[in-house]
Amino acid sequence: MTKLTLGPIAYHWSAETRRDFYACVADEAPVDEVYLGEVICSKRAPFHEADLPATIERLERAGKTVILSTLAEVMLKRERKATADLAAMDAAEIEINNAAGLFARGKRPHRIGPFMNAYNEATIAWMAGQGATHVCLPSEMPAPAIAAAARAARDLGLGVEVQVFGRASLAVSARCYHARAHGRTKDNCQFVCEDDPDGMPLRTRDDRPILRVNGIQTQSESYVDLLPETGRLMADGVTHLRLMPQEVDMVAVATLFREALDGKLSVQEADARLAALSGEADLSNGFYHGAAGYRRIAMAAPT
Repeated sequence: MTKLTLGPIAYHWSAETRRDFYACVADEAPVDEVYLGEVICSKRAPFHEADLPATIERLERAGKTVILSTLAEVMLKRERKATADLAAMDAAEIEINNAAGLFARGKRPHRIGPFMNAYNEATIAWMAGQGATHVCLPSEMPAPAIAAAARAARDLGLGVEVQVFGRASLAVSARCYHARAHGRTKDNCQFVCEDDPDGMPLRTRDDRPILRVNGIQTQSESYVDLLPETGRLMADGVTHLRLMPQEVDMVAVATLFREALDGKLSVQEADARLAALSGEADLSNGFYHGAAGYRRIAMAAPT
């Protein structure tokens, strides 16, 4: 059975907001697995690390599997140490998003996150040889590549995951454009990213929305929406469908996906409700269909 997962929060939400969010997820969201941890900026971690044990306990008590995610970019000595400490844990599943974590894990079982660029069968086979048990594919992969990756993962006994909702991560940088845009340096950012809980909008010179900035991360302006494609994804062997937390009602988002997966709601109706929940954010599926990522490609009607 295909599992519904909730990816790690990418943004600098306050500790209180995070506590409330995960309490709602534990009590109300029909997801099977939840990824926790700071993936984007190590400076944010101290704001919410103290809450992790209680959050993990509450989610597990609600029947959710918890996976801890590492940083996507490791630049500093303290980041290497934090990554190594997380990779050394045996009491929880670990999702690795950086080669430093892969090295620190030392071929013990782990999951591969979407920042590790598992683009083809040879890479997935190599990762399996390093101890990977599960791979989350990069969000820009088109349908044929996903199908090939899923076949390779299945043959190797690996789970394979695809993001089906939320802003796509397009790049991470050594520098923090979020701070720079406000005339600050990365070391003296004053956590300005907290002012943009769904990312900082970027617009073109002719004032059209184009991207979102989240600290060192560049994201799509639109929310990826592969709800209409979930049937094909499952048929191709994808075992896990990932929802990325956004500043919308994520319990309602998860419920729509679950009801569509369970056949309680038609895909068309669920997708229409998802568009309403997403507010002003456009929905896109261009990457999946081999087109520009921001585009919305209509699925062909079944014959």
